[in-house]
Amino acid sequence: MEKINPIPEILGETTDVETWLIRGGLRFSDLGNDAASLAIRKQWREYQAAVQRYCATLHQPPSHVQLSGDYAKLRIPGAASSNYPISCRVVPNP
Repeated sequence: MEKINPIPEILGETTDVETWLIRGGLRFSDLGNDAASLAIRKQWREYQAAVQRYCATLHQPPSHVQLSGDYAKLRIPGAASSNYPISCRVVPNP
């Protein structure tokens, strides 16, 4: 039996918090007021700031921008810490 990966390769960024949480196997209803949930909320704000900055810089919509390097850790909830240099690339149109 093949192992099923519920999260396909992620191309492009999102402005939808539910979509972003799904990348980490989470739902909004999973978040509470504990330290981990607060860290994930902070990560969402950092992620959104980076996405908005690069969309404006590259004149591209979020789906055509992909964060990379150390900052790519913000793409998956719970996989990051702050203060990394930001790099990104434009995702080619299919």
